[in-house]
Amino acid sequence: MENLEQLDSILALIEKGAEEVIGMEELKEKLKHGKKLKVKLGLDPSAPDIHLGHTVVLRKLKAFQDLGHEVHIIIGDFTGRIGDPTGKSKSRVELSKEKVLENAKTYTDQIFKILDPDKTVVHFNSTWLEKMDLQETLLLMKTTTVARMMEREDFKKRFESGFPIGLNEFVYPLLQGYDSLMIKADVELGGTDQTFNLLMGRTLQKSRGQSPQTVLMMPLLEGLDGVEKMSKSLGNYVGIDEEPKVMFQKIMTLPDSLILKYFTLVTDLTPEELLHIENTLKEENPKNVKLQLSRLLTGLYHGEEAAKEAEVYFTTVFTKEEIPENLPELLWEPSSMPLAVLLRERGYVESQNAFKRLLAQKGLAVNGEKISKEEELPAEGSFTLSIGKRTHVKIIPA
Repeated sequence: MENLEQLDSILALIEKGAEEVIGMEELKEKLKHGKKLKVKLGLDPSAPDIHLGHTVVLRKLKAFQDLGHEVHIIIGDFTGRIGDPTGKSKSRVELSKEKVLENAKTYTDQIFKILDPDKTVVHFNSTWLEKMDLQETLLLMKTTTVARMMEREDFKKRFESGFPIGLNEFVYPLLQGYDSLMIKADVELGGTDQTFNLLMGRTLQKSRGQSPQTVLMMPLLEGLDGVEKMSKSLGNYVGIDEEPKVMFQKIMTLPDSLILKYFTLVTDLTPEELLHIENTLKEENPKNVKLQLSRLLTGLYHGEEAAKEAEVYFTTVFTKEEIPENLPELLWEPSSMPLAVLLRERGYVESQNAFKRLLAQKGLAVNGEKISKEEELPAEGSFTLSIGKRTHVKIIPA
């Protein structure tokens, strides 16, 4: 490291948005000596669709790559069969090896939309965990106590509520820590809900004479509702594979109070650029800054041209309330499938009942004319279907 000023600048970038950093002194020493860091992230491949909430740690990993360090992704194909008990009120359903590998492939396809594959090493922890014998397992378990395990809030609550806790679940944090031991990790990233598991890596490394990893905990990202953690099951998520127009539109619904947090956690802006955003929010209409955020994030995952098109679409539909040109097209054969089923399958309505409610409330329009009965749908020819005020699709005969 050339000078302290340069080190401070690097540390500011590393700490940007972090909730807590444990082991900062070890990290400083390694950086001072110019060490190329091994930065670890473990993935439990149980839900393969990545949304912006997952990208909080992925973008931090990219920051390390941009600084010249090496990212190590640990695919938990072995531990995924146990299931991470973090935050769970009951034991996880065990996944098959085939399902874990299928999910892992989907994960790796998506993470390389953010990470540089040439600076990323992907490991499957079955490589070393399947080879562990009973003696090594017992030595591993010896490094902690039942009392310490019961300090975990989720275990404590389950025990007090009478829900069973499998001994295999006690082993999970140890196995995650063992992963750090095997690759000699210098840094491990995770959400604040992973604190216990992340610290276990430091414990095991110290017990085997390794330099303990620095633990960098990132905050959990609230979803579009501004309250709950972003989650697909809650419907408050923005998926990185979603259509550009959908992504742009969703981000524009974000509460103003979260604009700066999103810029901080899910973009690559520097601390200086974030300060500029913060000042702009004080002086300008937050909607203008939110447009910048929507443009930036849509461009990150779909390219600048797609982001421009999405912005034009949003402005036309949501600001001018006009029906835009070049609508998405759906092929429909009335004799083979009700329109409600087609719209549900393609994600335009949540259910057939939702479609019926829209009809009853005159929330559907054909070529601009509201309808209240399915019989009013055209029997032949193409037509524009408006679903509410802001969703429009071209229906074409199959």
